[in-house]
Amino acid sequence: MGLVTLEHFAGCVGSGFDIDMGESSLPLTLSEARPLPESGFAGMRRSPFSLMFRSGSQVVLPQKLYRLKNATLGQMEIFLVPVARDKAGIVYQAIFN
Repeated sequence: MGLVTLEHFAGCVGSGFDIDMGESSLPLTLSEARPLPESGFAGMRRSPFSLMFRSGSQVVLPQKLYRLKNATLGQMEIFLVPVARDKAGIVYQAIFN
């Protein structure tokens, strides 16, 4: 997919992503895609952004690189970090800078 940007994900908010778990997959929903403040480093190749994914499962996956698949964007690897838990499930965040 090359260098991903916020624009790649902005149109996918509310859509499903599947984490490849080997023999099975775990569904996530992209709940938020937002820009982050720019630091102004020389030579930046993209503006920083954050993605928030929600899982309906109560099982917390460890932070690591996961292979995700989306109907629009295809397959990609994203480093996910669990950041919250509520009655509805777990929230994961990915930061691109």
